[in-house]
Amino acid sequence: MKRANQTGSFNGNILVAKNNKVIYKGTFGFTDVTKTKRLTSDYRFNIGSITKEFSAVALLQLQEQGKLKLDDHVSQYIPELPKWADEVTIKNLLQYTSGIPDVNWKKIKNDKDLFEGLQLVDSLEFKPGTNYGYNNNNLFLRQFIIERLTGMSFKTYAEKFIFKPCKMTSAVMTVFENENNIAKGFNNNLAADKPDLLITGGTYLTTEDLLKWVDCLHSSKVINANSLFELGKQFNLPETQSALGQAKFKNNKLIEHVHDGRAGSYEALLVSDLNEKFTIILLGNNHNGKLFEISDAIKAILKN
Repeated sequence: MKRANQTGSFNGNILVAKNNKVIYKGTFGFTDVTKTKRLTSDYRFNIGSITKEFSAVALLQLQEQGKLKLDDHVSQYIPELPKWADEVTIKNLLQYTSGIPDVNWKKIKNDKDLFEGLQLVDSLEFKPGTNYGYNNNNLFLRQFIIERLTGMSFKTYAEKFIFKPCKMTSAVMTVFENENNIAKGFNNNLAADKPDLLITGGTYLTTEDLLKWVDCLHSSKVINANSLFELGKQFNLPETQSALGQAKFKNNKLIEHVHDGRAGSYEALLVSDLNEKFTIILLGNNHNGKLFEISDAIKAILKN
């Protein structure tokens, strides 16, 4: 890890757990582009697409409570969307098989713009369930459905029913103001990331809290084993992702869970091997695209 930091491959925090115990924690590099303040283990990072697990789990919680079914169509919950919402199911949103085109980011400043953008979508890129298209409109639609069903903002829902039961005390979801200990993203040209858009869902947390999340998820504290299996299903094409990223099962039991995330200059990777009972978490604020290589090296050490 020292070498990865010295060669400029990694600026961030790492945690490795084995047999449910933290066996290694490290902090490498700086909190922001000025490179004046060193990171500590209390710093929080944007985890990018790993955030998508929270809305997925929320939908499965609601299914377990009998409030929705994954085969329900989007129009059932958001009737004011165009005709395509009669064809797209919640399962399509979880597996990125909806055919909904991507967000037009040039026009987006907040959640209201996102919703209006969805209302302007006039046709799908393919018939739902027949192909795969990984984009964030699937994610935002999930969040809007959760808000409609529960009558609370998705941020409040996540705080109450995901972060709190899992004791993720550091986790904060955008939109937030003046939070301390937030690592700020910067690139290798020493340019700082632009401030976050005022959009719900971006999550910042510590390595410890991401470990708490994984433990909570894998031990059926937030959803049951059947729901977890449902979330791990992916569309049958190479290079596709499930709602959990890459999940492997044996006899419907989760044996491997790998999910990476990227947001601006932030990079995040979670690698959990349930047979070998280890979890590797890497969170960085200076994207170099080396996290998989670093985690492979750590895996090799763990496996002798």
